[in-house]
Parts: sequence; structure tokens; C-alpha cells
Amino acid sequence: MNRAMAIARREFSSYFYSPIAYVVIIAFLLASGAAFYRDFEPGQVAAMRSTLDWMVWFLVVIVPVLSMGLLAQEWSSGTIETLMTAPVTDTDVVVGKYLGSMGFVLVLLAPTLIYVVILAVSATPRLDLGPVISGYIGMVLAGSLFVAVSLFCSSLTRSQVVAAVSAFAILAVITIVPWLVGAWATLGDFWRRVVGNAVYARYADFSKGLIDLGHVTFFVVTTAAFLFFTVKVLESRRWK
Repeated sequence: MNRAMAIARREFSSYFYSPIAYVVIIAFLLASGAAFYRDFEPGQVAAMRSTLDWMVWFLVVIVPVLSMGLLAQEWSSGTIETLMTAPVTDTDVVVGKYLGSMGFVLVLLAPTLIYVVILAVSATPRLDLGPVISGYIGMVLAGSLFVAVSLFCSSLTRSQVVAAVSAFAILAVITIVPWLVGAWATLGDFWRRVVGNAVYARYADFSKGLIDLGHVTFFVVTTAAFLFFTVKVLESRRWK
């Protein structure tokens, strides 16, 4: 675990040497700020559900960009050989990369807590913190899955662009597409259940203040599954 944490610290600190990271932070804060402004308009109910919902959509786009180089850059630059010959296991590498990227996602989300403070101070009637707290829990779980998917895609290719595009495509299929289908199409019982079990539908319950153990299990298990697949990809490429 110490070796994984060392990789995580290196990965986390590397974000702050990249101009892309700062561009992403600024873009995310501007976009989430615009969403919060709509929630903060006079006459609106004191809540952050719309803001939290939009922030998850933003993460669908942002996380693949942040995570595209986690392994793809190592493959393209040749530094993966040094990393793989070091006294670390494939699991150490994957867990370290994942934790480093998740650390940056948390840094990305941290400034948005000022919105909670603003609403708590100025909202009438008093802000109900329950849905806000559960919404952030859901967002961290969803972000964790997004990072795992992006890391998996980054392990498959030397191209960071291909990694980002493929990760976004997968995330779109499991989040955006089911939401669009559910919003605009008339569905039978089977497809209604499929849409109801998609990522966004599960996250939406958190933003309503509902912490469902089934949803938590879904995010934890699917995140672990993509991390497992990534380890297997590294193992297969190690012996090529």
C-alpha cells in the first residue's frame, strides 16, 4: 500500500505542473458557478439539486481529459518500462494512479463548497443540508467510477486523445444516453428498468437526499471492476 501511495502522491502532484489542469479547474468552476447562479435566483427554492446535477454532467467531460494520460502517456513516452521494472506490482500502479487522479477530482470539487456556505447564510427558508451532503457523496461515487473508466481506457492505448474520446464515449453511453432516452422516448417496462438503473438515475437519488445502499454498492463494485480490468490489461501488456 505504501508503494501505491507513493505513486498516488507523484501522480497528484504532476497535475499541478500541467496547464491543462488549471484550464480544467477554471472551466469547471465557471460552469458550476453559472449553474449555481440559476439556483440562487430570487424566488427559487433554497437547494442545490440543479447545481449538483449539472456538476455531474461536467465531470463526464472533464474526467476523461484529466485522466487521459494516466497510462497512455507512460506507454507513449516509454516511462512505463521504468515503472514496471521498479519494485511495484501492477495493482500498486493502478491503485496509485487511481488515487492520484481521485485526489485531484476532490480538489476540483472543494471550491464548490462555497456555494453551500452562501446558501446556508442567505437562504430563506433555511437550507436543508441533507440533500446537499448526500448529493456530494453521490458525486464523489460517480466521479470515482468516471476515473476508473478513464484509467481503463488510458491503459489500452498510447494516444491520450484516443483514451479521452473512448472514455467519454463509454461515460456518455452509461450516463447521458440513458437520460436522453428516458426523457424523450416512450419506453416499455424492460427499457424503463434499464434506464432506471443507469448511472445518472442512480446518482439522481443522491441529489434528492436518498442514500440507497444498492446505489452505493453499484458504484463501488463497478469502480472496482474497471480497476480490476485495468490491472489485467497491464498484466497482459507486461508479457508482450
